[in-house]
Amino acid sequence: MSQKDIKRVIETPSETLPGDPMEAYANPEFMNSPTARPLRILAEYFQPKERFEEREINDTILFFGSARIAPRDKAEATLEAARVAGEDTAKAERALFMSQYYEAARELARRLTEWSLNLEPCGGRRFVVCTGAGPGIMEAANRGAHEAGGETVGLGITLPMEEKNNPYVTPDLNFEFHYFFTRKFWFLYPAKALVLMPGGFGTLDELFETLTLLQTRKMKKPLPVVLFGTEYWDKVLNLEALVEFGAINAADLNLIHRTDSVDEAFTYITDELCKHALPNPGPGM
Repeated sequence: MSQKDIKRVIETPSETLPGDPMEAYANPEFMNSPTARPLRILAEYFQPKERFEEREINDTILFFGSARIAPRDKAEATLEAARVAGEDTAKAERALFMSQYYEAARELARRLTEWSLNLEPCGGRRFVVCTGAGPGIMEAANRGAHEAGGETVGLGITLPMEEKNNPYVTPDLNFEFHYFFTRKFWFLYPAKALVLMPGGFGTLDELFETLTLLQTRKMKKPLPVVLFGTEYWDKVLNLEALVEFGAINAADLNLIHRTDSVDEAFTYITDELCKHALPNPGPGM
């Protein structure tokens, strides 16, 4: 080997030499393999845990709802454009009707955040608004909390059709999950209240999973659950039929509070939080 070749080998970092071994955690091929799946799952547990602890996020208020619901101004503009173009306006009229839930989520999240920011200091942030980080109702809740000057959490999920996380999530509290079940854990573990605006399969999934945990006492903490939008939910769900057929007890319906009023939802949630959650900061099932 010539002096020139020797000099090149000495000055070349060892990790760049052909055939040099690589640490397993730095090897993308291994880390993305089926064998390393437990490590990826653990990463989706520990990263949010570390971030919540760093930011002193004690607990959350969780908002669910459709990603397809637009804010009122956009819905109004879409309807006007359809009218000007002479198109069928039925879809745009429906979107404008549904936009009331975007505005309600935004206002409720804003008021709950203002309320939480005015609580007596307790060594950390209480009742931070949390969503799935997407558009629609998720954007509305993050937006309302952001407008109130509060931090706001977004637990996004990588999906083929999903847009990027909405811009109102606090950057240090903006997460992207691969596994639904680790995301679900971080939805419910720190949650002290749950608001469900009109939504589709995902919203129903979260609703029934939460109700099952409460009914079976696998989740022992008090968790107020608000179904907002009675016209929507009364058409979509007939939970009274479950009582009629003996599938659940009548008392199980008391796990849900239904309302169409931001004022009522705010009062119910804050009363329940003051009664049960305020003296008990921190997550828990």
